[in-house]
Amino acid sequence: MISGEVFARHDLQSHAECGERLTIATAAIPRGVRVLPPVQARISDLMLVHVPQHVRLLQELSRGMHYIDPNTYVNSESFEVALYAAGSAMAAAERARDGEHCFALVRPPGHHAEPDRAMGFCLFNNIAVAAAVLFERDEVDRIAIVDWDLHHGNGTQKIFYHDDRVLFCSIHEAGIFPRSGWVDEIGEGKGRGYSLNAPLRPGGTIHDYSLVFEDVFLPALERFSPDLVLISAGQDPLADDLRGNMKLNPEDFGVLTRLMMAVTDQPVALVLEGGYGPSHGLAVGHIFRALGGTLYEPVHDRARPSTHHLVRTLKKIQVI
Repeated sequence: MISGEVFARHDLQSHAECGERLTIATAAIPRGVRVLPPVQARISDLMLVHVPQHVRLLQELSRGMHYIDPNTYVNSESFEVALYAAGSAMAAAERARDGEHCFALVRPPGHHAEPDRAMGFCLFNNIAVAAAVLFERDEVDRIAIVDWDLHHGNGTQKIFYHDDRVLFCSIHEAGIFPRSGWVDEIGEGKGRGYSLNAPLRPGGTIHDYSLVFEDVFLPALERFSPDLVLISAGQDPLADDLRGNMKLNPEDFGVLTRLMMAVTDQPVALVLEGGYGPSHGLAVGHIFRALGGTLYEPVHDRARPSTHHLVRTLKKIQVI
């Protein structure tokens, strides 16, 4: 994994997205997992997905403590920390491309950050920067990004919405922040059919998630045949996470990880997004156990009727 103390320096103690969150996230990582130091992105890397004005604004605001919006803050160290978050996501993607599973446990998170806007705790879109850098270097032709965070990855989707080199799959709670990610958001132009959104009704369990993965996401990935699979790994669908209404247990993230590993014969790279409940660290621990070879059996025999209906709808509109 890639992580380090630098990620605690973007901090506001009264905020849900504070430095202590990473301490909780890393509390149950199995012994023997190798920890690699963070890597700093270049400003030119950020500008592959963000407009220059956005980068300059965050650089200027990070001279002190500022709220960008009611949910998103910067302090005097946030810009540098965000460079490390994006750079470490890049490094994790490179390790997966070279044959090694890798989890970048970084913060601030990134999947809400749009080309010209920080939002939802996110400053720069770490996973999008990682994908864009690999494309810029001509190291891959196709990348799949799967987002299992509680919230829709609006920023990642927007960045690649017209791009047929990226298959973006997001499963999330319907109707909550950022109030996007509906089934009819499938991409435009060359990217039409390359965005797949599964907005689940509140109360979803691993049965609902597994059904969507097995019947929609994984077949799409097989058809797309990506050179690399990246995962926006937000563990806020946990039942004890008060930011949402999903009912996943920590071991369920081992199930999702194994499903992703089964669809590709290449290693995967994960980048930390959300996760604010007390069992977040246990969920991250199960992800590492799955990456290390522990088997987790998928289950979907008790998926709700609403999820079966969602899957049928997605199959009808799916283009790729």
